Amino acid sequence: MKSIIRNFINGILTIVPIILVVYVVYKSFMFLDSILGNILKPHMKDDYIPGIGLLATIVLITLLGWLSTRFITGTIFRVIDRLLERIPGVKTIYTVIKDTINSFLGDKKSFSKVVLITVPGTNMKSMGFITTEDVQSLHDPLKEYVAVYIQQTFQVAGFTFLIPKKEVEIIDVKPEDAMKFILSGGMTSKKENRKADEQ
Repeated sequence: MKSIIRNFINGILTIVPIILVVYVVYKSFMFLDSILGNILKPHMKDDYIPGIGLLATIVLITLLGWLSTRFITGTIFRVIDRLLERIPGVKTIYTVIKDTINSFLGDKKSFSKVVLITVPGTNMKSMGFITTEDVQSLHDPLKEYVAVYIQQTFQVAGFTFLIPKKEVEIIDVKPEDAMKFILSGGMTSKKENRKADEQ
């Protein structure tokens, strides 16, 4: 009986992560494919092949990126950008989305510096990511502070704390490794250490 239960658990540990990854990839593919796919399907009808919508989306985004570097079209994009940043309500949504995308894909990426902070009143450490070192632009007295994002374990949510620079310890850890460590509750490092020992 114990052997059956152990094999069942091993089966779950083996197959569930694979199923979840396949499901997420499939859902992401279907969503991205449908952006332009829903427009192309009525025109192509039976000739439509899944993936054409995704390919068309990639081509369109690349084309718009190229056009944004041209003088005339780039000027038009900048005018639209300034217009969206001035419309009440829309401004907040637009700037949050724009800044978030820039933080991951822009020249000055956020989440590039992994830090340790001490939980007040304890000797416990928490790992986080510096999201901006320019807090002074938000409020001048905060010029000696940085914004640190603390990710919660087993979920996407987290907290942003404003912490004095002198209390933030930057550590030499890859952001991807730090994120995996936090999201897994530290279990990822144990798994990787076991693999290293086996090798």
